[in-house]
Amino acid sequence: MTNSPLVADPEQVPVDAVAVAPEVSVLTEVVDAKKSRDEVPAQPRAKRTSSKGTARKDKTGDKDRAAKADKELGHVSFVGAGPGDPGLLTVRAVDLLRTADVVVLDQSSREDLVARFGRTGVEVLDAGSGEDGQPLTRAARAKLVVRAAKAGGRVVRLMDGDPSTFTGLVDEVAACRKSGVGFDVVPGVSAVNAVPAYAGVPMTTPSTSSINVVHPAGRALDWSRHADADATVVVLGTGDDIATAARGLLAAGRSAATPVALTSHGTTTTQTTTTATLGTLEEAATVLDGSPTTAVVGDVVALREQNSWYETKPLFGWRVLVPRTKEQAGGITTRLSEHGATAEVVPTISVEPPRTPQQMEKAVKGLVTGRYEWIGFTSVNAVRAVREKFTEYGLDARAFSGLKVAAVGGVTAEALREWGIEPDLLPETEQSAAGLLEAWPPFDDVLDPINRVFLPRADIATDTLVAGLQEHGWEVDDVTAYRTVRAAPPAAPVRDAIKTGSFDAVVFTSSSTVRNLVGIAGKPHPSTVVACIGPATAKTAEEHGLRVDVLAAEPSADALVEALAGYGQGLRAGAVEAGEPVLRPSQKKSSARRRAR
Repeated sequence: MTNSPLVADPEQVPVDAVAVAPEVSVLTEVVDAKKSRDEVPAQPRAKRTSSKGTARKDKTGDKDRAAKADKELGHVSFVGAGPGDPGLLTVRAVDLLRTADVVVLDQSSREDLVARFGRTGVEVLDAGSGEDGQPLTRAARAKLVVRAAKAGGRVVRLMDGDPSTFTGLVDEVAACRKSGVGFDVVPGVSAVNAVPAYAGVPMTTPSTSSINVVHPAGRALDWSRHADADATVVVLGTGDDIATAARGLLAAGRSAATPVALTSHGTTTTQTTTTATLGTLEEAATVLDGSPTTAVVGDVVALREQNSWYETKPLFGWRVLVPRTKEQAGGITTRLSEHGATAEVVPTISVEPPRTPQQMEKAVKGLVTGRYEWIGFTSVNAVRAVREKFTEYGLDARAFSGLKVAAVGGVTAEALREWGIEPDLLPETEQSAAGLLEAWPPFDDVLDPINRVFLPRADIATDTLVAGLQEHGWEVDDVTAYRTVRAAPPAAPVRDAIKTGSFDAVVFTSSSTVRNLVGIAGKPHPSTVVACIGPATAKTAEEHGLRVDVLAAEPSADALVEALAGYGQGLRAGAVEAGEPVLRPSQKKSSARRRAR
């Protein structure tokens, strides 16, 4: 089990009461010095004025002209957002989003990219529609971008797909040039090649003569240019556009038997691809919703079955509930995404400071003055708690000099590295307290000058690690660094989704996640697949009336996700073998499945 201290109530071990007056005085000097600096009154900063404005300030209107001269225009980066999958963003696109002051979007659904990569406080503007809800014209979008740039700062104009392909880039660049606004263009992955690739359709074979990209958009086109039997035609647009293409290609002489792949919501976990022929394409297009759709027309579509890789992922399209804090759920959500699932994190605990901070304060003072040989971190929350205390005292990572640092697993180790600290000890087997104890060396009175260990942990952490270290000859200061309390209930739509079976699976990483989820949101629906990280968690789930479908081979987040993926692959293989459609658990809602009693 990775970085999950929520198993049982521990027996708290108080910090040793040995007098530490010299240690306290050393840290007090550091803290007092910081306070002295803080108490020095801030000096007013001088205003910057242009020499032109200062020399001619007595003349009418020169103040306004000086202000305009000082005010710099912003810079616009036209950035391709790709067709939908956030993983298709370029490195340059991510870098620009992280430093943007304003982001202008084509559609509000792309706000998830800003939330994921943008900095705190970034302003987001919707260029898709106006205040009346009507779509903005290209000219109106261009005005919006220029207005944002004139306010100064860095503007990222996030455009769907690739900026240079079927977008308003030309109009918006012209508006920038006219206004004297600087700009650059960052290419993105276009739907033209990305969506067919995700649908398992190659763009060419040895016999393909050309690739023709068409976006009808209500225009009259010469379809004879796309009628060659060995040409691959990619049609972008809505259902009406694709129906128009079907009629045009048939009228131009393209064979009605030509295979077609029709993909909606391409490169996302809601992607759907159906195959048809050119003769049946118009009828198939009439049932499409208004979302952008890509149709590939040509013999290349016949290769889809052997090239399909995305929609055949074991958890493709699954909606998986992860009852964990966002900080702890990062690895799980990434792994689920790799298997085609969408993870939704619902925090079941809230992390709060300890009720009495004296233990933590005393331990940090001892850390600075050389009281400890080791410090052991069993969670990301423990790293955060110690770091916050360091910030409060005006300390930094240099205070760890000469101290050995242990981390319970990779996620905790990464949190330490972000602080500039490289762990000296990590578990060699399972990432848990037991695994860390197995790797921890026993105390050696010759090699170890100090026999004391500092363990900053949760108030409900188990005493397994403490007892094991004491058996190894170490003196342990087991200090409550933070408290875990039950989180507030999730929003009503999430609670309804849990109870009605809209989630395909739920992954439990500890017994406390089971208890807390049931407590704040109720029991998952019987159709929801229940996956547990270990036997203890599974037992708790069963005690709460849940049927456990998946058990990880070892107590780690990776093993848990792999076990769930294996289960999903088994369901898929069974449906294919039986000649049945592959359905997600939420689509089945089988009444035959019951809770274990």
